[in-house]
Amino acid sequence: MQRQHYDLIVFDWDGTLMDSTAAITGAIQAACGDLGLAVPSREAASYVIGLGLEDALRHAAPDLPYADYPRLAAAYRKHYFALDGQLVLFEGVLDLLHALKAAGYNLAVATGKSRIGLSRAMDRPELRGLFDATRTADETFSKPHPAMLHELMAELATPPARTVMIGDTTHDLQMARNAACPAIGVSYGAHDTAQLEPLAPVALVHSVAELRAFLAANG
Repeated sequence: MQRQHYDLIVFDWDGTLMDSTAAITGAIQAACGDLGLAVPSREAASYVIGLGLEDALRHAAPDLPYADYPRLAAAYRKHYFALDGQLVLFEGVLDLLHALKAAGYNLAVATGKSRIGLSRAMDRPELRGLFDATRTADETFSKPHPAMLHELMAELATPPARTVMIGDTTHDLQMARNAACPAIGVSYGAHDTAQLEPLAPVALVHSVAELRAFLAANG
């Protein structure tokens, strides 16, 4: 494999840095149940992780009248926020982020969360000062549109070839392709290896330790 060199490392949040896949999936299923809708399977509910909330709920409950989506969104937030305080970063993530920052990389986040949701998730002393820029789905186009990556690259003056997107879903990898950026897939989140491989990431890793090793070898 040809050695890569990056200046900007962009992370997805849920399922990539934070171990929140089960909480999001369960909240989507419970919200559909609250409204008397067909409850999507775990696979169907986890597929939409990474999309903006409105897009995610439309995929999860395609037969719901448009006017009722705010009710579904409110039910989702109720269930998700009930678990919010229990969610943690994947083991090794904090050490990885600090090591990358110390090595001089620019770090960013591109997430399907809202700005309020990301601010809540990042409100931890150990995360302060680690990220140079962030984008959320309620500020610009949702994944897999390339806008989040385009905006981050412009803000941090980094070309696509020197940027890498790291994520656990096909939405992350497709966004990177749409932005002409390389991508690294992580299989420990919402989408499995079989779903990620067809999008041809430069690497597909199965743990935070493997991710750290790949980045160390390609700095």
